[in-house]
Amino acid sequence: MGSQLIMKRAFTIGLVLPALFVFPACGPKGSNANDGGKTSEQPARVSNNARAEAATSSPTATNAATMVQVQGGKFMMGDKDEVDAPPHEVLVGSFAMDRNLVTQEQFQKLMGTNPSRWKGDKHPVEQLRWSDAVRFCNKRSEAEGLQPCYDLNTMKCNFEANGYRLPTEAEWEYACRAGTTTSFFFGDDPAKLGEYAWFEKNSGGRPRPVGQKQPNPWGLYDMVGNVWEWCNDFYKVDYYQESPRENPRGPGEGQNKVLRGGAWRFSAENSRSGYRYNESPGYSDVCFGYDIYGFRCVRKAD
Repeated sequence: MGSQLIMKRAFTIGLVLPALFVFPACGPKGSNANDGGKTSEQPARVSNNARAEAATSSPTATNAATMVQVQGGKFMMGDKDEVDAPPHEVLVGSFAMDRNLVTQEQFQKLMGTNPSRWKGDKHPVEQLRWSDAVRFCNKRSEAEGLQPCYDLNTMKCNFEANGYRLPTEAEWEYACRAGTTTSFFFGDDPAKLGEYAWFEKNSGGRPRPVGQKQPNPWGLYDMVGNVWEWCNDFYKVDYYQESPRENPRGPGEGQNKVLRGGAWRFSAENSRSGYRYNESPGYSDVCFGYDIYGFRCVRKAD
């Protein structure tokens, strides 16, 4: 099974920044923008009561980000054509999610630095480690008088805190599908992806400003394409076979963290709602992120 996954996700390293070759242990363990994966046909069924109140949000105090209130529900998570994603029913609680990817402007304002390769205030922050993303979450929480979710010594998440955190893999897929059951949230035809996402065929070889494409049915922009999105969970190839039905939060430990959604130099197949990707979280300062990795925040429902 492990060898099958490696074959599916052989990464094209020729596009990675030269400086990254100094630390091969930090490099991607996965995908190719042309991996030839098959499009699944309706791998999931979503309950009728699953919905989001996409129109209700207000700007945060610190970075003018808006959040979509996502009402919890049950859905079929996974993709029947992926060895690491067998479809299974999952129940998630309600939460709030950033309408857009975190931008470079937002990251710079809070963190005082911009690690991105492709500079632009409204572009998604990228070239980012998982650990950079969780530090931003804590900083954003503190700036708004909320309880930070992460212990930065252990990198453990307190899901009871009212501050910001990264979405669980289940939350991310539930929000991405937005009540749909098809391969993509807009249907099964990848030819329509260009209306919703920046990917290898339309990005012009770089990430693009957030919010320029059509949103998914729940008003979330760039849920697929532009940059891969860090999730809170550790990655495990067979985790779905052992995960709890209610609010799964990933394995207790692991080497890599989950990313979802595809990116600007990846194929349409990588943008399927159930497609999984993974990478080293880069806890230490010797590991650099790649210009395909970004994130958005979630927090407990109001």
